[in-house]
Amino acid sequence: MDAYNTYLDTRGYTEGGYSFTDVVIEGLAPGGGLFVPHTIPTISTEQVCALADLPYAARAAFIYRVFGVDLPDELVDELMQGAYGDNFDDERICPITEVTPGMHVLELWHGPTSAFKDMALQCLPRFFSASIDKKRESGGEPYDYLVLTATSGDTGKAALEGFRDRAHTGIIVFYPHGGVSDIQYLQMATQRGDNVQVYGVQGNFDDCQTNVKTAFNDVPFNEMLAEKHGIKLSSANSINWGRLLPQIVYYVSSYAEMVKSGAVAPGDPIDVCVPTGNFGNILAAYYARRMGTPISRLLCASNENRVLTDFIRTGVYDISDREFVLTPSPSMDILVSSNLERQVFELCDRNGDAVRGWMDDLRSRKRFEVDERTAARMKELYAADSVSNAECFATIKQVFDEHGYLLDPHSAVAWTVAERLREDKPILIASTAHWAKFGPSVYRALKGIPVGCDLPSDVASLSGMQLNERIASETGAGPIPAGLAELASLTPRFTGVIAGSPVSVEEATVSFLEKRKQH
Repeated sequence: MDAYNTYLDTRGYTEGGYSFTDVVIEGLAPGGGLFVPHTIPTISTEQVCALADLPYAARAAFIYRVFGVDLPDELVDELMQGAYGDNFDDERICPITEVTPGMHVLELWHGPTSAFKDMALQCLPRFFSASIDKKRESGGEPYDYLVLTATSGDTGKAALEGFRDRAHTGIIVFYPHGGVSDIQYLQMATQRGDNVQVYGVQGNFDDCQTNVKTAFNDVPFNEMLAEKHGIKLSSANSINWGRLLPQIVYYVSSYAEMVKSGAVAPGDPIDVCVPTGNFGNILAAYYARRMGTPISRLLCASNENRVLTDFIRTGVYDISDREFVLTPSPSMDILVSSNLERQVFELCDRNGDAVRGWMDDLRSRKRFEVDERTAARMKELYAADSVSNAECFATIKQVFDEHGYLLDPHSAVAWTVAERLREDKPILIASTAHWAKFGPSVYRALKGIPVGCDLPSDVASLSGMQLNERIASETGAGPIPAGLAELASLTPRFTGVIAGSPVSVEEATVSFLEKRKQH
């Protein structure tokens, strides 16, 4: 592009003027809304297909340039080379496996933490650092930045790994105590780095996310951080546009790969099925579609926390009397889906006033209802279904027994919905984590042990890594990724648990900063 893109927010408080580097650093928009690009670029089918001739890093750099990021092309190339290189265990970065005719699994878990969040969080921190450098070089105020991140499991480790030991940056991750898998906990608790901190929070993920957002919007608290500590807050959650843009890349890239492999003819559409709780991963597929990637339907796969499925079907988002369910797919155990705000903003013709009213209703009444036109547009784009815990386990066993392919519980949710909703087009299924992150659930599924039932005593006595090794040995699904295998030899550094309140999050933040000063 000849000109850099600018950004506005979903609640109508800003009319543009923010650049890509601005929104990467800021994370959340003023007034609590989310940044979106003023212009969504379009590319031709020929341009999409031509990406197949480039390595993944070059594909990503192309998409960033199309979006008009305000950084030099050569720097974008350099940053992408660092983001997508030998830190992934497959040179294709996110290979696609056709497990059965028409069912293509997009493996997004070949990065250092074995989850799809690496696709964005090996990229975002590099652009975050470049954005800080640009601001400092242009005479901006020399603040350091503290990244506050709520996680339902995978984002936490990926963000910690991406931001560790980066200059002018610290990171604190908040996860629901008891609400992540043992492997996910160990990945976070054993994190290396001098600028990192992890806290368990009493409550569920929605509590973590709400409390972190409250800290962002607490003006006196932020003023104190700036004056006393020289710190500004930012986010690595998918509320940050810098998290979402790398995800758009892999959907565009995947279509090019499917054309190259002969799975689809150039220009013919595919469906995309995504397991989602916070709506960021599937929203990235929407933006890829809007850019011109030949994607037909977006299939939204929910677990027993089916608030998104119900919204897509009815236009009503209601959590006022909805039970929060702990499932074998904990990264999807979410009731407040932050990125849905971007989607309804796009579908209501970017009416910030309407979005602001809906988000006010969600905050005050725990529900909102979009207008008929927006609801109809949602139904045109999306199909949705939810999967029970028992169905998730049955799918893991069925796919392995029939095809020798081992799914994690999140990917199994997507596979189930894809099978139910498939038509005559190829389906791309987003596989979001390596199975070994959820060994106990995978073992239960393979052995027919229902959710909630105890494992046999000889299995229950195994460590998480020992159980993974048993599964790998019995199924031939190894080797275990190196980043997971090493957990057996690491000692947790972070074991603190705080109350599930905004005050506790702010106090923990200040405590971290005070300790860093002492060192």
